[in-house]
Amino acid sequence: MKYLIFLITTIFIFAGCSQKEYFEPENTVGSYDNTKEDLKGDIISMNRDGATLDNGEIITRRGLSTFTIPEDYHFLNIGDNKVITSNYKDSIMIDKKVIKTGGVVVAASLKDNKLAMIFSNNSIQLYDINSEKILLKEYYNHSFVNDTRIANPYFMTNIILFPTLDGKIIVVAEDKNQIIRNIVVDADGQFNNIIFLDVIDDTLVAATRNKIISVGDGVLNVKDYTIRDVISKGTNIYLATIDGQIIKTDISLNVMDRKKYKYAKIYALAYGSSLYALESQGYLINISNDFKSEKIYDFGFNNEEKVIALGDTIYYDNEYIILK
Repeated sequence: MKYLIFLITTIFIFAGCSQKEYFEPENTVGSYDNTKEDLKGDIISMNRDGATLDNGEIITRRGLSTFTIPEDYHFLNIGDNKVITSNYKDSIMIDKKVIKTGGVVVAASLKDNKLAMIFSNNSIQLYDINSEKILLKEYYNHSFVNDTRIANPYFMTNIILFPTLDGKIIVVAEDKNQIIRNIVVDADGQFNNIIFLDVIDDTLVAATRNKIISVGDGVLNVKDYTIRDVISKGTNIYLATIDGQIIKTDISLNVMDRKKYKYAKIYALAYGSSLYALESQGYLINISNDFKSEKIYDFGFNNEEKVIALGDTIYYDNEYIILK
């Protein structure tokens, strides 16, 4: 009997594998011909704003940096032209200055003397690096599973936005160091930490893997998408969804254009002179600005390795390429 059960189970496994579908474009225009550059190491960790290489070098939104960090530290952000890193234990480092935090910091931003931090236990903290005093500390519901693309806090003119690990944005008045508002982006799901946070023309746009919102002029817009990646360019928002859609919206999340690529699994979106999408089976999709045409290039990469796209550059394996 146990052999019969084993046989039936094996048949179902192979049947399931045989039914898997993959993105297969009818035509490609050949390999993408922009020059590739070598990284001197492999990506070992990344977040929404950059990555760390195993040789201690870092990738930021400004490009590949020769600034090196200690072996046990990982890149978080650039603030006031200073590199912020975390040892994911009990300290962060601003350039070469170590600050003991007493907990695991997973996101941070710096403006003047104020350091805004998010901890792995989903607490937030505002810290004065000059006086070494805690200005604000609040705890929120613990989040046990998070998307690695954790968004960093955001300093605006007179407020600070803290994107939490349980799908909220905590708005803090910078002059009083007090919480003035909570914005719920996504209250449901396991992976509901904020993976995208930007302010465009005074409109706040934020997303988790399950939802995207915009808040401007007192109007809240909410859209439900299962999101693989989201980027902004100018006043446009671009989304890649789990069902192979690439969607262009305005800052109020009104859909302007969309394309559907059957079975496509988009790893990352990037923007050169137009939109690019990196697809898991080794394709690079380039969509025209008016969304009326596209080119699909052959683009081999190891889809089991870490991939990050920042601006007009895709970093993958131990190489990177700047898009046209």
